[in-house]
Amino acid sequence: MVIFFNTFFVLLGALFSVLNPIGAVPIFVGLTQDYDKNERSRVSLWTAIDVCLILLIAFFVGEYVLKFFGITISALRIAGGLLITNSGFGLLNANPKKRKGISKEVEEDIHNRNQIALTPLAMPMLAGPGSISLLVAFYQDHNDTVNMIASSFAIIVVSALIFIILRSAHYLAKYLGASGIVAISRIVGFLTIAIGIQYIISAVLTIIRGI
Repeated sequence: MVIFFNTFFVLLGALFSVLNPIGAVPIFVGLTQDYDKNERSRVSLWTAIDVCLILLIAFFVGEYVLKFFGITISALRIAGGLLITNSGFGLLNANPKKRKGISKEVEEDIHNRNQIALTPLAMPMLAGPGSISLLVAFYQDHNDTVNMIASSFAIIVVSALIFIILRSAHYLAKYLGASGIVAISRIVGFLTIAIGIQYIISAVLTIIRGI
């Protein structure tokens, strides 16, 4: 049970920091400002489901993709660490009206779509390269039965948190305000940078030990 909860909380914290659903609140509010309450709830639910499926696939299938392309885990950790660190710097300099990965053209087209849960909300706003790289690397050291169950549970829980946060996005935006959301995003950004740097350090140490 100790291993289960340790893996669960470590991955849950890492995923929440990298996904940063709080940072997605402003853009979600902007994209759904013309939606009624039921439509917002539906979009929130399907976004969470899509994120959950994407993360589970990345966790369980990602290793085989690496083997197919001949990519080492150390290379992935360094690449993922750089992506995660870059995302962290982006959050530290967050603009509540913008979200990386969403172009002006996409923003203009979004309002004409009936379904925005998968794109751009689930991808690339939430389940982007950083979170996928994190999961693939995490699987390498946590691929026994207990750890896989704990990791799957962490993915499901973080997806549920995404649903709750997005479902409450309009209330959060109202009470936190733009400055409050930016402050939270910057705190999460700092933690995200630390996670990315830790992945790079782990990869470098692994390479050094193998020499």
